[in-house]
Amino acid sequence: MLSDIGAVRIGLILSMLTLLVGIGMGITFGVDEDDVKGYITEGVASHQGLHDAKSESKIWRYAQRAHFHATGVGAFALAMILLVGSVPMPRRWKVLSSTLIGVGSFYSMAWLSMLLLAPTLGRGAAHDALVTEVITKVTVGSLLVGIGILFFYLLFGEGQKRTGVVSS
Repeated sequence: MLSDIGAVRIGLILSMLTLLVGIGMGITFGVDEDDVKGYITEGVASHQGLHDAKSESKIWRYAQRAHFHATGVGAFALAMILLVGSVPMPRRWKVLSSTLIGVGSFYSMAWLSMLLLAPTLGRGAAHDALVTEVITKVTVGSLLVGIGILFFYLLFGEGQKRTGVVSS
Protein backbone atom coordinates (compact mmCIF):
# COMPACT_ATOMS: atom_id res chain seq x y z
CA MET A 1 0.00 0.00 0.00
CA LEU A 2 1.94 3.05 1.24
CA SER A 3 5.48 1.69 1.09
CA ASP A 4 7.39 4.98 0.76
CA ILE A 5 5.89 7.66 3.00
CA GLY A 6 8.92 9.87 2.38
CA ALA A 7 7.71 10.57 -1.15
CA VAL A 8 4.48 12.13 0.13
CA ARG A 9 5.78 13.58 3.41
CA ILE A 10 5.70 17.26 2.37
CA GLY A 11 2.15 16.99 1.11
CA LEU A 12 1.04 15.17 4.25
CA ILE A 13 2.58 17.86 6.44
CA LEU A 14 0.96 20.67 4.44
CA SER A 15 -2.49 19.08 4.48
CA MET A 16 -2.21 18.31 8.19
CA LEU A 17 -1.18 21.94 8.86
CA THR A 18 -4.28 23.04 6.95
CA LEU A 19 -6.41 20.78 9.12
CA LEU A 20 -4.79 22.17 12.25
CA VAL A 21 -5.48 25.74 11.06
CA GLY A 22 -9.11 24.79 10.43
CA ILE A 23 -9.43 23.19 13.85
CA GLY A 24 -7.71 26.20 15.40
CA MET A 25 -10.23 28.50 13.74
CA GLY A 26 -13.06 26.37 15.08
CA ILE A 27 -11.61 26.56 18.59
CA THR A 28 -11.11 30.31 18.24
CA PHE A 29 -14.71 30.77 17.13
CA GLY A 30 -15.91 28.64 20.00
CA VAL A 31 -13.87 30.48 22.61
CA ASP A 32 -13.70 34.01 21.17
CA GLU A 33 -16.52 34.33 18.64
CA ASP A 34 -17.48 37.67 20.16
CA ASP A 35 -13.94 39.00 19.64
CA VAL A 36 -13.93 37.96 15.99
CA LYS A 37 -17.35 39.50 15.45
CA GLY A 38 -16.18 42.59 17.36
CA TYR A 39 -13.24 42.96 14.96
CA ILE A 40 -15.69 42.86 12.07
CA THR A 41 -18.14 45.27 13.71
CA GLU A 42 -15.42 47.79 14.59
CA GLY A 43 -13.96 47.69 11.09
CA VAL A 44 -17.34 48.15 9.44
CA ALA A 45 -18.20 51.01 11.80
CA SER A 46 -14.87 52.73 11.12
CA HIS A 47 -15.30 52.45 7.34
CA GLN A 48 -19.04 52.90 6.88
CA GLY A 49 -18.70 54.31 3.37
CA LEU A 50 -17.34 50.96 2.17
CA HIS A 51 -20.11 48.83 3.64
CA ASP A 52 -23.81 48.13 3.43
CA ALA A 53 -26.31 46.58 5.84
CA LYS A 54 -25.19 43.05 4.92
CA SER A 55 -21.45 43.59 5.40
CA GLU A 56 -21.11 42.30 8.97
CA SER A 57 -22.97 39.06 8.28
CA LYS A 58 -21.19 38.51 4.97
CA ILE A 59 -17.75 39.11 6.51
CA TRP A 60 -18.59 36.74 9.37
CA ARG A 61 -19.46 34.24 6.66
CA TYR A 62 -15.89 34.64 5.32
CA ALA A 63 -14.64 33.49 8.73
CA GLN A 64 -16.90 30.46 8.60
CA ARG A 65 -15.83 29.66 5.04
CA ALA A 66 -12.16 29.87 6.01
CA HIS A 67 -12.83 27.31 8.76
CA PHE A 68 -15.01 25.04 6.58
CA HIS A 69 -12.58 25.11 3.66
CA ALA A 70 -9.54 24.47 5.86
CA THR A 71 -11.09 21.36 7.35
CA GLY A 72 -12.86 20.16 4.20
CA VAL A 73 -10.14 20.78 1.64
CA GLY A 74 -7.49 19.74 4.16
CA ALA A 75 -9.19 16.36 4.66
CA PHE A 76 -9.75 15.95 0.91
CA ALA A 77 -6.08 16.75 0.24
CA LEU A 78 -4.95 14.32 2.93
CA ALA A 79 -6.98 11.52 1.30
CA MET A 80 -5.65 12.38 -2.17
CA ILE A 81 -2.08 12.43 -0.90
CA LEU A 82 -2.50 9.01 0.69
CA LEU A 83 -3.84 7.80 -2.66
CA VAL A 84 -0.78 9.29 -4.39
CA GLY A 85 1.36 7.27 -1.99
CA SER A 86 -0.33 4.03 -3.02
CA VAL A 87 -0.42 4.55 -6.80
CA PRO A 88 2.44 3.08 -8.84
CA MET A 89 4.25 6.15 -10.20
CA PRO A 90 7.84 7.28 -10.15
CA ARG A 91 8.94 8.73 -6.81
CA ARG A 92 9.61 12.21 -8.25
CA TRP A 93 6.02 12.37 -9.53
CA LYS A 94 4.72 11.30 -6.13
CA VAL A 95 6.74 14.07 -4.49
CA LEU A 96 5.50 16.64 -7.00
CA SER A 97 1.86 15.56 -6.96
CA SER A 98 1.60 15.27 -3.19
CA THR A 99 3.37 18.60 -2.63
CA LEU A 100 1.10 20.38 -5.11
CA ILE A 101 -2.00 18.89 -3.49
CA GLY A 102 -0.65 19.92 -0.08
CA VAL A 103 -0.11 23.50 -1.29
CA GLY A 104 -3.61 23.41 -2.74
CA SER A 105 -5.05 22.57 0.65
CA PHE A 106 -4.20 26.13 1.74
CA TYR A 107 -7.03 27.52 -0.41
CA SER A 108 -8.83 28.44 2.80
CA MET A 109 -6.26 31.18 3.36
CA ALA A 110 -7.98 33.16 0.60
CA TRP A 111 -11.13 33.28 2.75
CA LEU A 112 -9.02 34.19 5.78
CA SER A 113 -7.44 37.00 3.77
CA MET A 114 -10.88 38.34 2.87
CA LEU A 115 -11.95 38.13 6.53
CA LEU A 116 -8.93 40.12 7.65
CA LEU A 117 -9.10 42.73 4.86
CA ALA A 118 -12.84 43.26 4.37
CA PRO A 119 -13.61 45.31 7.50
CA THR A 120 -11.15 48.04 6.45
CA LEU A 121 -11.17 47.71 2.63
CA GLY A 122 -14.74 46.64 1.94
CA ARG A 123 -15.92 43.26 0.67
CA GLY A 124 -15.21 43.85 -3.01
CA ALA A 125 -11.73 45.22 -2.43
CA ALA A 126 -10.88 42.35 -0.08
CA HIS A 127 -12.05 39.86 -2.69
CA ASP A 128 -9.96 41.57 -5.39
CA ALA A 129 -6.91 42.24 -3.19
CA LEU A 130 -3.61 41.02 -4.61
CA VAL A 131 -2.94 38.73 -1.65
CA THR A 132 -6.36 37.09 -2.00
CA GLU A 133 -5.95 36.67 -5.76
CA VAL A 134 -2.45 35.20 -5.45
CA ILE A 135 -3.51 32.74 -2.75
CA THR A 136 -6.53 31.67 -4.79
CA LYS A 137 -4.68 31.20 -8.06
CA VAL A 138 -1.64 29.46 -6.57
CA THR A 139 -3.61 27.08 -4.37
CA VAL A 140 -6.34 26.19 -6.87
CA GLY A 141 -3.77 25.78 -9.64
CA SER A 142 -1.57 23.60 -7.44
CA LEU A 143 -4.49 21.43 -6.38
CA LEU A 144 -5.65 20.93 -9.96
CA VAL A 145 -2.19 20.09 -11.30
CA GLY A 146 -1.45 17.75 -8.38
CA ILE A 147 -4.74 15.91 -8.83
CA GLY A 148 -4.18 15.90 -12.59
CA ILE A 149 -0.88 14.06 -12.13
CA LEU A 150 -2.59 11.56 -9.83
CA PHE A 151 -5.46 11.09 -12.27
CA PHE A 152 -3.02 10.58 -15.16
CA TYR A 153 -1.19 7.83 -13.29
CA LEU A 154 -4.44 6.22 -12.22
CA LEU A 155 -5.47 6.02 -15.89
CA PHE A 156 -2.14 5.41 -17.62
CA GLY A 157 0.32 4.52 -14.86
CA GLU A 158 3.07 1.96 -14.75
CA GLY A 159 0.87 -0.92 -13.61
CA GLN A 160 -1.30 -0.59 -16.71
CA LYS A 161 1.69 -0.33 -19.08
CA ARG A 162 3.33 -3.57 -17.91
CA THR A 163 0.30 -5.82 -18.10
CA GLY A 164 -2.01 -4.00 -20.48
CA VAL A 165 -4.81 -4.18 -17.91
CA VAL A 166 -5.58 -2.43 -14.68
CA SER A 167 -4.44 -4.58 -11.79
CA SER A 168 -6.45 -4.78 -8.59
